Amino acid sequence: MTDMRRTLLWVVFTMSLVLLWDAWSRHNGQPTLFGGPVPAASAAASGNGVPTPASAAANGATPVVAGASAPAPVRSETFTVHTDVMTATFDTLGGTLRRVALNKYHSDTDPGQPMLVLDETGHRYEAQTGYISAGATPLPTHLTLMSAVPGDRDLKDGQDTLTVRFESPEVGGAKLVKTYTFHRGQYTVDVKHALTNVGSAPLQPQLYLQLQRDDKAPGAHTSFYSTFTGPAVYTDEKRYQKVKFEDIAKHQPGDSPLHVQKANDGWIAMVQHYFATAWLVKDGSPREFRTTKIGPDLFTVALVQPLPAVAPGATETSDATLFVGPQEEKKLATLAPGLELVKDYGWFKVLAEPLFWVLDHIHKLIGNWGWSIILLVVLLKAAFYWLNANAYKSMAKMKAVNPRIMELRERLKDKPQEMQQEMMRIYREEKVNPLGGCLPIFVQMPFFMALYWVLMSTVEMRGAPWIGWITDLSAKDPFFILPVLMTLSSLLQVWLSPKQADPMQQKMMWIMPLAFSFMFFFFPSGLVLYWLTNNLLSIAQQYVINKRMGVL
Repeated sequence: MTDMRRTLLWVVFTMSLVLLWDAWSRHNGQPTLFGGPVPAASAAASGNGVPTPASAAANGATPVVAGASAPAPVRSETFTVHTDVMTATFDTLGGTLRRVALNKYHSDTDPGQPMLVLDETGHRYEAQTGYISAGATPLPTHLTLMSAVPGDRDLKDGQDTLTVRFESPEVGGAKLVKTYTFHRGQYTVDVKHALTNVGSAPLQPQLYLQLQRDDKAPGAHTSFYSTFTGPAVYTDEKRYQKVKFEDIAKHQPGDSPLHVQKANDGWIAMVQHYFATAWLVKDGSPREFRTTKIGPDLFTVALVQPLPAVAPGATETSDATLFVGPQEEKKLATLAPGLELVKDYGWFKVLAEPLFWVLDHIHKLIGNWGWSIILLVVLLKAAFYWLNANAYKSMAKMKAVNPRIMELRERLKDKPQEMQQEMMRIYREEKVNPLGGCLPIFVQMPFFMALYWVLMSTVEMRGAPWIGWITDLSAKDPFFILPVLMTLSSLLQVWLSPKQADPMQQKMMWIMPLAFSFMFFFFPSGLVLYWLTNNLLSIAQQYVINKRMGVL
């Protein structure tokens, strides 16, 4: 029974690490432990990333320019806009927002450079808009060469807004004026589309708001920790739906939909670790949601809005909001229903949300995320103090009777049935439950796994210092001090635990912490700090109980 109890604990611990590692590998495009490598195309997207009209008509999946499968090259211009929180690069081809650098966040690969979210350097990631027609009439799209109206390109002191405007030529009897409005201190950009019918026949336009991205994970992801990268769709009815790039690539006409197709509310997003982009429109207007693979490694998620007919001489105006920024949970919740869900807690959402609420309030009091992590773990250990105490008392009793059990095993090793009966008699006499230490651990595990994902997904940890050499809780310990302490604490826990009767199992008890501790050398220091704090508190409580019960 002693061996069974220890084996159960190690199986749970081992499988947790294995499953986490496999999930990280799968999200990062690495070979998984339970199958081959995740399919991922490596060829560069060709042309402008827009499928041919024939393919688009076949699957109805993405807005295209009618009659132009390979548009002739056009000479466009780019220019940059600066605000206090972002630097945005526009292209006159479609009035497209091609690149956004967040001034207050450093790059994953170069701490001296700002974080790029919408990025054309090493990635293909753009925010596109335009019109398609319910009929065959072409309308201005993200492939229409537009002209930028002269104006300010920098948000000046004392200025709260900055406007950038594009005007299209006449296409299919329509002209488009696209206006971007930036706000001081905000990661949202208001985007207004004004479509004027300059022809002689009514127009039946549909506005599309689209995010185009390659399937490469952000540069900071490794085989040891990674999170979801890809499109997401939200509606009040279906809630938050993540869509994997590989699922989009494999999807065929006639297959079950990967996400909700139509609604009168909701938004679309592209999600990556810590950051997201999203198109938001006011609720109550009909919309369609579309995801498509449009190149070897290029994908889109689009929100398409059917608009009223536009009579000759009339103008139809549509408003939308583009979010490009960090996954700050409280701020996202104020922008649109459910937008905070892009900060993904996975299965542990029910526990993770209140844990983050407590962590955030602790940080408001003490102002340091590292000490906030430590204090939150202390609070959790205090909440489970009596559960842990019962577990450690059970382990202490097991340690006290362990010499008798080992002697019994040696003496009756050829009589397993008699040995088992004698062991059960000793447990009854000493009032020992061999599995008494398991239940408290099972009860606590979901809480500590939820806290793990809170720390994993909280952008506020990015660039946040703790003490001394730990200047970024989202990065690995530069001197590996915390991982070494973590390894030593795991070995100390083995020493405090009952000795195994089987010599091979006892060796495994010492080898397992060493075998898995190397992973902590690559974990973010905030996660290692959390595990180390939990270990040290467990050791302290276990030591005191062992001392009281005379097994030390």
